[in-house]
Amino acid sequence: MAGALETLCGQTYGAEEFSKIGNYICSAMITLILVCFPISLMWIFIDKLLLLFGQDIEIAQAAREYCICLIPALFGHAVLQSLIRYFQIQSMIFPMVFSSIVILCLHVPICWCLVFKFGLGHVGAAFAIGIAYWLNVIWLGIYMKYSPACEKTKIVFSYNSLLYIAEFCQFAIPSGLMFCLEWWSFEILTIVAGLLPNSQLETSVLSVCTRVSNELGAGNPRAAKGAVRVAVIIGIAEAVIVSTLFLCFRNIIGNAYSNDKEVVDYVTDMVPFLCVSVSADSIICALSGIARGGGFQTIGAYVNLGAYYLVGAPIAYFLGFGLKLNAKGLWMGTLTGSILNVIILAVVTMLTDWQKEATKARERIAEKPIEAHDGSI
Repeated sequence: MAGALETLCGQTYGAEEFSKIGNYICSAMITLILVCFPISLMWIFIDKLLLLFGQDIEIAQAAREYCICLIPALFGHAVLQSLIRYFQIQSMIFPMVFSSIVILCLHVPICWCLVFKFGLGHVGAAFAIGIAYWLNVIWLGIYMKYSPACEKTKIVFSYNSLLYIAEFCQFAIPSGLMFCLEWWSFEILTIVAGLLPNSQLETSVLSVCTRVSNELGAGNPRAAKGAVRVAVIIGIAEAVIVSTLFLCFRNIIGNAYSNDKEVVDYVTDMVPFLCVSVSADSIICALSGIARGGGFQTIGAYVNLGAYYLVGAPIAYFLGFGLKLNAKGLWMGTLTGSILNVIILAVVTMLTDWQKEATKARERIAEKPIEAHDGSI
C-alpha cells in the first residue's frame, strides 16, 4: 500500500509542491498503522487458518508463535515503508544505505543472541526483525528531523493529514492488491506443496525458492520515458547477474537453508527454474515500479490477477497434480504467470501516453490547495 506514495509524493515532489509531501506521508502512516490491526488479529489465529488448509499441526503452532512475536515488526514495517518512500522520492539514498548497513551489522549478532544464546529459536528471529525495523525507523526519523536536506519537505503531523487519507487509499488499495496478488501466488505454492506426496521435502524446497525469488509531477514526459528505459535496463542487468550467480553456485545454494542432502539436491535441480523466475521477477519489479510511478496501479492489479490466478494457478495445479511433476510443476505453472505478467506490463508500458500521464499528474496535484500546517515534528 505504501507504493501509493511513489505516485503521490513522487509527482508532488516533481511539481515542487513540497508542503504537500508531509501530509501524504502522515496519511500513509495513519492508514497503514490502522491496517496493521486486522492483520495482527489474523496472525493471532493463523494456526486455525493453516489447519483449515490441511497443514501439519506442529507447523501451524510454530507459525502462530512466530507471527504473534512478529506483530511489533509489522507496525514498525508500516512506519518504515512510509519513511523509505519519503527519502526515495527525493533521491536521498545515503541515509537509507547507511541505516541499512548499520542495522544489518547489529541485526546479525542480535538475531544470533536471541535465537541461540537465549534459546528462543524461531520466536527470537521474529523479535530480531522487529528490533531491526524500529531501529531503522528511529534513525531515519532523526535524520529527517535534523538534516538541512529535509527542511523543505519535513514531515509535519497535523489534522490536515486526515484530509489526504481518501486520496492515499485511492492509490494504496490497487497498489497493495498489485503487490499481494503476485506475492500470494508464490506463498500459495508453499501451502499447496504441503498436500503433495513427501510434503516435507516439497515444502522445504519451495520455501527456499520463494524466499530467493521474492526478496511524473514535473510535467516532463520525455524525461519520464527516459526513466522507464533506465528502469527496464537495470532490471534486465540485475536478472542476468543474479541468474548467472545462481547457476554458478547452484550446488551450494541449498546448504544455506537446509542440512538435508535430499533437500539440497532437489534445490540444485530447481535452480534453472529459479533463474528464470528471478529474471522475470527483476523485470516485473521494474515494470511495477513504473506502474506505481505513473499512477496506473489498478491496471497492474488486474494484470497480476489474470496472469497469476487465471493462468498461472490452473497450469500449476495441472502440472503439479495432474502430470505429477510435484514441486517442479507448481513452480513452472507460477513461472508461466510471471512471464505472462512481464509481457502484458511491457505492452502497457510501451503503449502509455506519457504526455497525457504528465498532464493528469499536474491536474491531480493542482486539485488540492496547500493547507497551512498546525504542528511540526
